[in-house]
Amino acid sequence: ACMLTRSIPMAKAWDDALIVWAQNGEPLRPEQGFPLRLLLPGWEGNTSVKWLRRLELGTQPWMTRWETSKYTDPLPDGTARQFSFDMDAKSVITVPAFPQVLTKGWWSVSGLAWTGRGKITRVEVSTDNGRSWHDAELTPTTGVKAPVRFTREWEWDGNDAVLLSRATDETGYVQPTRKELLKVRGIGTDFHFNPVVGWKVASDGHVTFHWET
Repeated sequence: ACMLTRSIPMAKAWDDALIVWAQNGEPLRPEQGFPLRLLLPGWEGNTSVKWLRRLELGTQPWMTRWETSKYTDPLPDGTARQFSFDMDAKSVITVPAFPQVLTKGWWSVSGLAWTGRGKITRVEVSTDNGRSWHDAELTPTTGVKAPVRFTREWEWDGNDAVLLSRATDETGYVQPTRKELLKVRGIGTDFHFNPVVGWKVASDGHVTFHWET
């Protein structure tokens, strides 16, 4: 069996860490970590260890296999970025999406945005592959470190289009393009990956996944 061990700072434990035994009014399901799992709001999912077996206290990081070989990013300058915890701001368009087929007319471009550093303050939508951007409407929420729904009305004229979204959080961080992310993180950033992605709409209305190559 494969076991995952992560080093978690005590500051997070005292802040909002949870040991969870139920979800949505029922005991955790096996795929969600039954009987107990760790839940660290706003942090990357790999830190919220499932099927929790034990907690150990230490005075320094354990430097386990997973946080050295897997969740460490080799940077372009030859150094390494270790212990990535907070989820960087990210957004995804959920409608329209594959395998939907569009017809000419008005459509609501809608999706979800989130950040591990507080709240999303802005989401922009592009319908021309990033050449221009327009603010989307955010669904009001009081949640912190919680997803927010965004919507932007768009009239499709029947020509090829690429729909993108990018989020900004209350720290001022803006969701990067793939080129911007790789410039900072390097090509080895496999596990901490939040670039702008979207959907390509062909002239026949078919929707397929699109990302910057």
